[in-house]
Amino acid sequence: MRKYVIIRKTEAAVGGANRGIESTSPDRGPSVLYERLTDQAAATLASLPEVKAIAPAMAIKLIRPFQGSSSATGDVWGLQATGASTSGFSGEGVVPAILDTGIDPTHPAFAGVDLEEEDFTGQGNGDVLGHGTHCAGTVFGRDVNGLRIGVARGIKKALIGKVLDNSGSGDTQTLEDGVSWALRRGANIISMSLGFDFPGMVKSWIDDGWPADLAASNALESYRVNLRVLDAVMSLTKPRGGIHGGTLVVAASGNESKREQHPNWRIAASLPAASDEVIAVAAVGRRGEGFVVSDFSNSAALLSGPGVDVISAKTGGGLDTLSGTSMACPHVAGLAALWWEATRRGGRIPTAINVRSALIGSARREGFAGSDAEADIGQGLATAP
Repeated sequence: MRKYVIIRKTEAAVGGANRGIESTSPDRGPSVLYERLTDQAAATLASLPEVKAIAPAMAIKLIRPFQGSSSATGDVWGLQATGASTSGFSGEGVVPAILDTGIDPTHPAFAGVDLEEEDFTGQGNGDVLGHGTHCAGTVFGRDVNGLRIGVARGIKKALIGKVLDNSGSGDTQTLEDGVSWALRRGANIISMSLGFDFPGMVKSWIDDGWPADLAASNALESYRVNLRVLDAVMSLTKPRGGIHGGTLVVAASGNESKREQHPNWRIAASLPAASDEVIAVAAVGRRGEGFVVSDFSNSAALLSGPGVDVISAKTGGGLDTLSGTSMACPHVAGLAALWWEATRRGGRIPTAINVRSALIGSARREGFAGSDAEADIGQGLATAP
């Protein structure tokens, strides 16, 4: 049995075979439903006229970071490079949502922050892996032992959606539920350092005895259907008239490239970063007085953020140094919070559109290695107002 995602053409029930299927977002059309089915039952459902598409729910996974090479008491260079350390804005009044592995709410970096936690994995709140804690620390963490780690330290409320379980895994349903919840709870910005696990989907079919070529075909079909689900969810983040400014979504581009082995061994950003409504973030590090794209960072990003030797909060207390596009993404989410506040204080109503434009328009291109193409760094390093 597998968990299938079903897209219905109408709100009509899908015959008797849909017993137990529940819509996670009844306000959206086409309806997206989930059910654990045998492959045969799924084939039967696919033949019904009410069913627009059906495929296994795509697995999502943590974009696993690398251990940093510098001390956790060293230089928080990303805050200086982006101008966050000297910005006159703090993210006050902005509500971010971190969709990740959860958070350690007892960490001193989050003292005084109203954390609204919601678990979508069935394993309870908290952060066993520490990934979500590290990301949240970069977005809005308070100083720890005199060291500044947070980009937007004026944030007073944050939404923490646990969409990845204690092994770092989830699926389309946990992600959809998390995004829908964040939107209902009024998130201005959503930060996601996770990605679709296409290789894992292929492997699951092979493990079930399918030939490799057919397994890849099945995984591609699942990817196609799940992309439609993701696009439908992301469409809800757009501004709606004058009553809702929309929600800006930022996601890590992924760590699968291998430039250290060959300069051409780079792959494009994975979903959800590759979705049209999402800012895909590449990771850059320091090289002398300038910057260079990280060997692992996926291409086709829109913006870059500091993603090498990033110091932030560690589950259980203290600090840790990690590298990855997972670390670059929350830098840009924090910078978006600064721009959101700056736009409001400038007399304009902040929206996902004008804050996105401000981030892109202020991106820094100087200081990069000449070999770093736009495909690698996007519009450049995101900076603070």
